[in-house]
Amino acid sequence: MSLTFTDCTYRYKRRNRPVLADFSYELREGLTVLLGPNGAGKSTLLRLGASVIRPQSGRISWDAIASTTREYRRHVSWMPQQITAMAGLTAREQVAYTGWLKGMNRGDAWDRALEALTRVGLRDRAGDRVKTLSGGQLRRVGVAAALVHGSRVLLLDEPTAGMDPTQRRVFRDMLGTAVGAGGLSVLMSTHDVADLAGEADRVTVLSEGHIRFDGTPHHFLAQAPAGTPDSRHAEAAYTALTLRGRADQQDAWVH
Repeated sequence: MSLTFTDCTYRYKRRNRPVLADFSYELREGLTVLLGPNGAGKSTLLRLGASVIRPQSGRISWDAIASTTREYRRHVSWMPQQITAMAGLTAREQVAYTGWLKGMNRGDAWDRALEALTRVGLRDRAGDRVKTLSGGQLRRVGVAAALVHGSRVLLLDEPTAGMDPTQRRVFRDMLGTAVGAGGLSVLMSTHDVADLAGEADRVTVLSEGHIRFDGTPHHFLAQAPAGTPDSRHAEAAYTALTLRGRADQQDAWVH
C-alpha cells in the first residue's frame, strides 16, 4: 500500500508560479525523510497529502482510496509544526479527544489513547497535564494523537524543530520504534539532515517543487562530492543536490 500523488498542481493565490506542478510521487511503507530548503514545497506536499488543501489538478490516493473521502482521512494523519497543549487535559485525554474527533467512540478512544502513548514512549506520563510536558514530549503526544485512530500513513511537518540534540535523538528513536512495528508509512519533513540518521528507509530531496533525489540513505550519502569528510557527507550531499536543482530550474527559465 502506498500514498500516491499523480500529476498534482497547486498554486497559492498571489503567486505567479505553482508551488508544485504536474507533481507525481509515491510514499511507501517505512520512514522517509523529506529534505529541502524553505519554499521547496515540503509543507504544501504534506498538507496536500493530509487533504488539508486540495490540488487544482491531479489526484492523491492511498491504496486506491481518493483523498476526498472520509475513509482516506481515517488512514492518513498529519502532524503540523505546532502542537497545541489543550488547557486542563492530561496527555491521555488529549490523545483520546483526537480519536473521538476522528469518529471513534469514547471508550475505544480512551483505550487506544493509552496504547498510542505507550507506542511513543509516554505511558508513564499519560496522566500528566499536557501543559507540564517538555517540547519534545509534546511532539510525541502529537504523534500519539496521529496514531490513535489506527492511521497507516503519518505526515510530520518539521517534528524536531526547536528540539535540542538529546530531544531529537529521543524523538528519532521513538519514531524508529513505531515504524519498526510495521504497517506504517511516515513522511517526515526536516531541515536537519542528521534526522535521516540510521532510522530512515528512504530520503527524498525536494527543491523548487521538483524531486531531486529519492532513494536509500546509502545512495543519498553517495551524492556528496569526492573527498568529503565522513562527518559531513549528509550535509554535502544535500547541498550538492539542492544546488543542482536550482541550476536546472534557472536553465529552464532561460530556455
